Amino acid sequence: MPEYVQLSHSSKIFVAGHRGLVGSAIMRRLQSLGCHNVIVRSRSELDLRDQWAVDSFFREYHPELVFLAAAKVGGILANSKRPAEFLYDNLVIQTNVIHNAWKHQVKKLLFLGSSCIYPRLAPQPIKEEYLLAGPLESTNEHYAIAKIAGLKLASAYRSQY
Repeated sequence: MPEYVQLSHSSKIFVAGHRGLVGSAIMRRLQSLGCHNVIVRSRSELDLRDQWAVDSFFREYHPELVFLAAAKVGGILANSKRPAEFLYDNLVIQTNVIHNAWKHQVKKLLFLGSSCIYPRLAPQPIKEEYLLAGPLESTNEHYAIAKIAGLKLASAYRSQY
């Protein structure tokens, strides 16, 4: 897999999570660069938790580049009351997209982490080497664990394939 993929105006780009904070920023940037072949799907159009649907989507559209900004997100209360949901949904979303990006020979996948993947008391400014260097913030630990698993999964696919 190449280290750097040249983005062209006609590149087929899938932005998963295009309506979220980061996903919408990616969309604005791609638009400003003149990219006109951007593929998006709302949750009701493509449930990224559905393995078969994600495989079918990749098989039909053959994206070259994938921005994985999709995630189940919520505040402290939601994370505290529904930890299994946050862990499960995010693991499944990430696994389905990362696996299908590999399976369907996507040229480049960008998986987005979150600041919550770093230890609760990480020194500021946060550096990449602080990852897994201490306990996570308990109020969003399950979301953070899922995101860390996604980073490790993407890294494992890169290493193995």
